Amino acid sequence: MRWVTAKRLFFLAVLLTVTLAVMRITMPERTWPAPLESKFRDILAPVQTGLTWAGRQARHLVSLPVSLIGTAERNRELKQEVARLKSEIIRLNEYRLGNRRLSVLLEYKQLMSYRFDFLAASVVARDPGNWFGTVTLNKGFKDGVQDNMSVLTPEGLVGRVVSVSDATCEVLLITDPRSGVGALVQDNRTPGIVEGVTGGLGITRMIHISNDAPVEKGQAVITSGLSSIYPKGVPIGEITDLREESSGLFESAIIRPYTDFNRLEEVLIVRKVLPEAVSTSEGG
Repeated sequence: MRWVTAKRLFFLAVLLTVTLAVMRITMPERTWPAPLESKFRDILAPVQTGLTWAGRQARHLVSLPVSLIGTAERNRELKQEVARLKSEIIRLNEYRLGNRRLSVLLEYKQLMSYRFDFLAASVVARDPGNWFGTVTLNKGFKDGVQDNMSVLTPEGLVGRVVSVSDATCEVLLITDPRSGVGALVQDNRTPGIVEGVTGGLGITRMIHISNDAPVEKGQAVITSGLSSIYPKGVPIGEITDLREESSGLFESAIIRPYTDFNRLEEVLIVRKVLPEAVSTSEGG
């Protein structure tokens, strides 16, 4: 009996639903809902809200892994881009510094063009056993380089060429103990010989200075031009200290070179001292 009653109620509900649907389709346009429709909609509103929220959560859960994968990939790409930009900044900065050094070199080359025929060269190697001993340049026989050519920077004397190949040459620095440069104290023309100091300290000393010579700290030392290797008047360095030699007849001066040998990268090779320069320096 109860089953029959439930069955009748079910059919009644279905009939009611169909009737309401037909009424909604066939009735003219209304500006407000019927009381029964409003009641039915109010009952279903919480259910629809819950279904909408559940749908949104389900969509979020489904899209979350994809979103995380996309975010990780994007982060990886951004890190690669940052690394690339850092490398680019370093490269551009190196170009900027190189251009600055070359500009100074070119300006000095043009300034001294009346005196020297210069050849610009770059340091491509150093003696690992003696950092202040020798350097290798990227110019050789094919560029007109020969033994005993002087090597300068805009700051001062570097050394002389001691061996040459087709494409490179080796330069003995003035900071090497094997080097010897005829020199003068610029202010009072006191002569002496500048040589490197043992131990790779990057300094030089001027020896055989007369005890009564008016030599003081802070004075500049230049090449004397008395040999056939180094031209006259090239800056060497500044006197920083004076010491008495063991013989007691002379004293020596510690000289800080004007050229920074720790940062030596580009230099100028003197291929020829021009005749005008030779004539103007006679008797000096």
